[in-house]
Amino acid sequence: MKIFVTGGAGYIGSICVEQMLNQGHEVTVFDNLTEGHRKAVDPRARLIFGDLQKPEEIAAAMREIAPEAVMHFAANALVGESMVNPSKYFRNNVYGGINLLDAMVAAGVKRFVFSSTCATFGPPERNPIDETLPQRPINPYGESKLLFEKILRWYDEIHGLKFVALRYFNAAGASETFGEDHRIETHLIPNVLKVALGQKSHVEIYGTDYETPDGTCIRDYIHILDLAQAHILALGAPESAYYNLGTGGGTSVREIIATCERVTGKTIAVVEQPRRAGDPPLLIAASDKVKRELGWQPQYQSIEKIIESAWAWHVKNPGGYGD
Repeated sequence: MKIFVTGGAGYIGSICVEQMLNQGHEVTVFDNLTEGHRKAVDPRARLIFGDLQKPEEIAAAMREIAPEAVMHFAANALVGESMVNPSKYFRNNVYGGINLLDAMVAAGVKRFVFSSTCATFGPPERNPIDETLPQRPINPYGESKLLFEKILRWYDEIHGLKFVALRYFNAAGASETFGEDHRIETHLIPNVLKVALGQKSHVEIYGTDYETPDGTCIRDYIHILDLAQAHILALGAPESAYYNLGTGGGTSVREIIATCERVTGKTIAVVEQPRRAGDPPLLIAASDKVKRELGWQPQYQSIEKIIESAWAWHVKNPGGYGD
């Protein structure tokens, strides 16, 4: 297929682009490089520099490429920042997304895969989190993604635009070529590995008194290659749908740090901090629906394998993409 990928220079987008190219798809990346990196774009893909908040830029690119499907990763995704600057999140994640959908409608493109988030649920009533649970986001980031999910339903009903929204928590790991390099790094695994690389003095644990086996938060980590596979399968979905993505198991903060120590052979210094507001003790995604309906089968369930792939990439690229 001919696929148009927004945010294809970012962490998740870049590896999805790589995997689609490996499967023979023709890929164009549309990115403004504020969060992504030019070096993260697979050289086999075409890169169009553009901004979703400029309707004429996305409309022109969509007309020129005339893709069969669009995969949408471009978004701001820092929960803390969204609590300080909600305008940025609604402008980029909602208004920018509407511009993209309008460009698709004008160009007659009918297939859409959306990178959503389990942050649309807020603190869940139960775990694992399945698609039937109420969505009550507690920050503008989650709200912006939920708003866009709702907008998608109406574009399907009115314009026949078929979509799949994939909601996931903690993408982690790397391919052999591409990995995780955020300008502001908030994710646990890369921050722990930075200590092992000698780039940080310590890693912080926020909250050690949760009602979990070791007192630290438990999260569901999904290998980036499994995530990419889910996005590719979503291209063939027969109907519009929402799916939660996870491994169905959880790993605590302390377990992540211990696994990083085993994988790297380094001691990781830890500083314990009080809990952060809004951090639930346990977040695990149920993926029965996507397995049943799209045939998704994660291949890298082991947290050890996830961290090994991340560590291999960071060792090879200690300065990230260098920009």
